[in-house]
Amino acid sequence: MVPNSHFNSSFERRRYETLLEMADVLVRHRNLTDFFHDVSQRLHAVANFELIIFTFHEQATGSMRICFSQGIDPVPVRVLLMDETPSGWVWQNQLPLAIPDLSLETRFAKRVQSLREVGIQSYCLLPLTTAQCRIGALCLGSFQVNAYNEADLGFLKRVGEMVAQAIENAQNREALHQEKERLQMLLQVNATLVSSLDLQKLFPLISGYIRNVVKQDFASLVLYDEHSQLFRKYALDFPSAPNLFSIGQTFPLKGSSSGQALLEQQVKVFDYEQLRQFQSRTNELLLNAGIKSICCVPLMTSKGPLGVLNFASKEGTFLAEDVNLLKQIGAQMGIALYHARAYWEIAELRDKLAEEKSYLEGEIYSELNFEEIVGDSLPLKRVLEQAKTVAPSNATVLVLGETGTGKELIARAIHRMSSRKEGSFIKLNCAAIPTGLLESELFGHEKGAFTGAVSRKIGRLELAHKGTLFLDEVGEIPLEIQPKLLRVLQDQEFERLGGTRTLRVDVRLVAATNRDLEQSVSEKEFRSDLFYRLNVFPLRMPALRERSRDIPLLVRYFVQTFARRMNKQIETITTETMNAFIAWDWPGNVRELENFIERSVILSAGTVLNAPLAELKHGRSHHNGLNHTLADLERDHIIRTLRETGGVIAGMNGAAVRLGLKRTTLQSRIHRMGIDRDEYEN
Repeated sequence: MVPNSHFNSSFERRRYETLLEMADVLVRHRNLTDFFHDVSQRLHAVANFELIIFTFHEQATGSMRICFSQGIDPVPVRVLLMDETPSGWVWQNQLPLAIPDLSLETRFAKRVQSLREVGIQSYCLLPLTTAQCRIGALCLGSFQVNAYNEADLGFLKRVGEMVAQAIENAQNREALHQEKERLQMLLQVNATLVSSLDLQKLFPLISGYIRNVVKQDFASLVLYDEHSQLFRKYALDFPSAPNLFSIGQTFPLKGSSSGQALLEQQVKVFDYEQLRQFQSRTNELLLNAGIKSICCVPLMTSKGPLGVLNFASKEGTFLAEDVNLLKQIGAQMGIALYHARAYWEIAELRDKLAEEKSYLEGEIYSELNFEEIVGDSLPLKRVLEQAKTVAPSNATVLVLGETGTGKELIARAIHRMSSRKEGSFIKLNCAAIPTGLLESELFGHEKGAFTGAVSRKIGRLELAHKGTLFLDEVGEIPLEIQPKLLRVLQDQEFERLGGTRTLRVDVRLVAATNRDLEQSVSEKEFRSDLFYRLNVFPLRMPALRERSRDIPLLVRYFVQTFARRMNKQIETITTETMNAFIAWDWPGNVRELENFIERSVILSAGTVLNAPLAELKHGRSHHNGLNHTLADLERDHIIRTLRETGGVIAGMNGAAVRLGLKRTTLQSRIHRMGIDRDEYEN
C-alpha cells in the first residue's frame, strides 16, 4: 500500500506514466478481457486494491452484469440487481462512490455482507461513462479501512474515463464487425434467393448463412393454404434432428406459434413457457428436442399471407437486433416466395394450356363431325328437352344408354347450352385406359410419383376447371378410385398422385354408362354413395331401333358429310337401300350406322349410293342363326359383341368378359377368324 498522506513527485509521476501506458493499451488490445486483465496488472503498481471488478449495464434486463473480475469476489453470479449493488447506484447517479468502512455502510446490505465476508473493508466505485453513453462501473476493494482518499479518486476517475473510452471503442468495433457480417449475410441470402426458384433446395444453405450471425438451431418455411386454413411444411433445416419433421406435413393455423404470428401479422418471439401453452404437436416436438425460444416472421403480401418463416434456438430468447435482422430476411424471403409462386402458377397454367391444346387438337375431328344431333323422333325430342332443362344448372348428369347411341353428343349439347360453354369440355373414357393409369389421367401426378413419372402431368380434372368433365363408361372406374371421385363431387378438391397440395376445381360432371349401375351397386362392384351422387339427373338415350323414324335423316346427314370429305357427288339413295336401312335393327346404334354409311360412300363410284346391303342381309341371317356353320355363328356373335362394347376387349364390361373368354383367347380368335376392325369399330 502507498500511504495517501505521503504522495511525492516520483509516485505521481509513476501514476501519470501508468496512464500513458494505458493509453497505449487502448490502441493495442482488441479483446476486452485481455484489456481488463492488462489494466488490472498496471493499476496494482499505483493503486491499493485486492479486488477489481468491471460491470456493464444491461438495458434489456435493467441490471448490472459483471464482465470481468480479479481477486477474491465471492459472488458466483454474474448479474447484479440494480438496487442491490453499489455499481447500480454509481451508474444511475453518474457519481463516484467511496465507502471508507463497509462495516458502517447500511445500504446494499446483501452485496456489502458478501464483500465483508472475504475481508474487504473499503470500497471505491467510478462510473464508466463517455460523451455518448453510460457503460457501467469500475469497482476496487481493499482489505484496509479508508484505503481511498481524494487524490486516489481523482486518479481513478481519469482511469475510468480512459477505460470507458476503450470499452466504447471496442464495442463500436464489435458493432461495426457484426453489422458488416449481417450485411454480408443479407447479401449472401439475396444472391442465393435470386439464383434459383427452388426454395426447398436453397433453404438449408440460407439457414446456414443466418446461423453464422444469429444463434439459431432450427429453421422452417411453412406455407399457408387459405382454403383449408392449414400450414404445410415447405422447407426445413434442423441439423441436430434432421428426421424430426418431413416436408409436406400439414398442421392447423389455430393453436400454433406460426398461426398466432400470421393472425397478428407481426413478428412474434415466444419463450419456453409461452411455447408450452400452445396445443401444437410441432411445438411439442421442438420443446422435446431442446428448443427454448422461437421467432416467427409472417410473410405478407398485398394479396394476402404466403406463410411464416420460423427460427428456433436452444440457448434462449432472440435479441432485438436478431429479430430486426430476421425480419429483413423475411422480407427478402417473402418477395422470393411471391415470385416463385407466381412462376409456379404461370408454369402450371402453361402446362395446363399445353395439355388442353394437345387434348383439344385431338378432339377437333369428333367435335366438327358431331356439331348437331340429327333426328326429330319423339324419344329423341324428349331427351333433348330434358337436356335443355338441366343444362343451365350445375347439376351432375348421368347419361344412360346402349353403346353408340350418342351419349357423348348429348353431353356436349348440355355443355354448349350451359353457362360453362366458354370453358373446356374434357372427356375421359374410363374403359379405354388401364386401371393403373386411370388415376393419373384423371387427377394428374407429380414428378417421381411412380416409375416412369419423369415430369408433372396435369389431370383431366384440372383441364376441365370452369368447364365440364365428361366421364364415359363411368361404371368401369375401379373401386379404389371411386372414393377420390366422390370427394371431387362433394368438395371440389383433390390431390395429384404423389402430391401433398390440395387442389380446388370448379367442374361440372357429366357421366355416361351402358351398364346397369344399380345392379353393379347391389353386386358391390360400384359404391352406392357415388352412384347417388352421379344419378342426380339421369338421361336415357334411346337406341336407334327405338327411333327408326330418324334413320332416313341420319343416313342423308352421314352421306352428305362423307361425300363432301371424299370430294364425291352422291345425289340419290334408292328406296330399296333406305328400306333396308330402316329394317335393320342396328345393334351398334348410330355408331354402326355411321360407319356403314362411310363404307357405302367409299364404294360408291357415281351419284347413287352403293350400299353393301348384302352385309345387312348376311348379318340378319347370322342373327337368325340359319343356313350357316357353327364357326359362322361364332364369328357373327363375336362381331356383334365387339360392336356392343365399342371395340373394347378388356375390362369389366369388355367383350372378353361378356363372351366368357380370356382377353388373350379372344384376341387369338379375332385374328384366326380374320375379323377386321372395320367390321365392329364405331
